[in-house]
Amino acid sequence: MLALGSFTGGLRAYGRRMAVRLDESDEYMHELGPEPNFNESMYINCFDPTTEVGGWFRMGNRANEGQAEMTVCLYVPGGPNGRRVAFMFKRPSITDNRALDAGGLTWTMVTPFEELRVDYTGSVVVLDEPEQMADPKKAFTENPSERAEVHLTFTGQGRPSMFGGEPDTPHEAPGEEFAKGHYEQLIAARGSIRIGDEEWEMDGFGLRDHSWGPRYWQAPWYYRWLTANVDADFGFMASRVARKDGPGTRGGFVWEQGAMHLCDDVQISTVTRGDEAYHDRIEGVLRSSRSGREWRFTGESISLIPLRNRRQTPDGEWLQTRISEAMTRWTVHSGPYEGRTGYGMSEYLDQIIDGAPVGIAE
Repeated sequence: MLALGSFTGGLRAYGRRMAVRLDESDEYMHELGPEPNFNESMYINCFDPTTEVGGWFRMGNRANEGQAEMTVCLYVPGGPNGRRVAFMFKRPSITDNRALDAGGLTWTMVTPFEELRVDYTGSVVVLDEPEQMADPKKAFTENPSERAEVHLTFTGQGRPSMFGGEPDTPHEAPGEEFAKGHYEQLIAARGSIRIGDEEWEMDGFGLRDHSWGPRYWQAPWYYRWLTANVDADFGFMASRVARKDGPGTRGGFVWEQGAMHLCDDVQISTVTRGDEAYHDRIEGVLRSSRSGREWRFTGESISLIPLRNRRQTPDGEWLQTRISEAMTRWTVHSGPYEGRTGYGMSEYLDQIIDGAPVGIAE
């Protein structure tokens, strides 16, 4: 589960452009802050364009709470509907913030900005109908579990391909914290994914991110976070973060033939399906005033799993957040990559009010 928070709109915070620091040391763990909800997390996704096999992984250390958030989500073929999701979420106990290594999931930084390894050995619940995860207890009880083993190496194109960092001044209001520092990078992925007796080789692309600082999943009112890779030379990230009081942020980046284009606007239109209003089809455009260009794209949700986060406020109120995670097939409709397709994620976070997602109109 991930969001950019205020790291969007060409790295603007509340309308003011920020100076941002990103060093090789930021690829490693940061000093644990005093905040009760201090979080340090890494996330990565990857998809093989030939087999349409892929997934995403996240580890979030919340050492001041004595636990981590560990997530493994694998999108694989099979089952009566042709697509399955193998999933695991745990809150393993931790006592410090020295490493991202808990619950069977291990992250190893090999070379800053260039190489990272992710390994997982443990169980996953295999869902023929991934939307059953809307009721996690029932989904874990009524679906079979298998042993999974994942070994993946991710490689990036160095410092020029990095987006984000830590701003020079605080950019989030008290109670609205999502990340003190945050950066992203499009990457290539190689390795293997094994579930039970089935195994797939991974030869594809994806995106990774790293965040640190206080985090509440209830801080954004809603957000849409889109990642796409066509090949090693083209991909994008688009982010729309809405706040309950205020305009929020829009932006992202496009990586095109060795150049990073910072985008300060994104417009997104979504077609939903069913009573739950899960996102199904997406139309969007990213714009860069600095480059004087725009990139149009459409997306099709191939396989979606709904996740949730709940937090109790000091006065006893329970806040519920839904994060819908969809493997997505993207098509580019402008520029030198017009007509090309790629794969990635569309992640839709919504606060749930009176049983409905608040961002259904976008």
